Amino acid sequence: MEDQLILVDYDDQETGSMGKLEVHQKHLLHRAFSVFIFNGGKVIIQRRADHKYHSGGKWANTCCSHPRAGETLEEAVQRRLKEEAGIECPVKEAGSFIYYAPFDDGLAEYEYDHVFVGEYGGAFSPDPEEAQEMKAAAVELRPAAAGDEPDGGRRGYRAVDVHDSAVRAIGLRGKLQRSRAEVERADELYEI
Repeated sequence: MEDQLILVDYDDQETGSMGKLEVHQKHLLHRAFSVFIFNGGKVIIQRRADHKYHSGGKWANTCCSHPRAGETLEEAVQRRLKEEAGIECPVKEAGSFIYYAPFDDGLAEYEYDHVFVGEYGGAFSPDPEEAQEMKAAAVELRPAAAGDEPDGGRRGYRAVDVHDSAVRAIGLRGKLQRSRAEVERADELYEI
């Protein structure tokens, strides 16, 4: 049975659920997550399996997917990290943002994307149904300025900075929306 994804509004409030393929065909906003696992100062990236319904053969972050209807983000992140990469490690949510990325085949990602980060020093083993290759790649990240973090001053990496840096490193292109106002002005988006 096809996964039922969680449809959301601009505030990440659940509005319903729908089958995965139909969500991407109709370009509907849905809950998703992107995981960036760091390994000795590098980020583990994967080259998607050629047969994936979009972006087959392209490089991506460590793991990205969607929670199923009735599943928490944390449960989904751990499930998919283990399934896709054979990795089990603690992760922390770094933030979230909305983005829209259309593909040549008519499908699109339109996601309220929650970014998770973690550190892992062990071996990784991609599931060939999901990824044909994985490696640790150098990525330059700009630390967030003191006071930028919601906890009031610990330095770290903002979710969008992590995503932008990794996306540039692996050569993906899409349209990134950073605020609700930008979501509502989709014609003014900029390309990354």
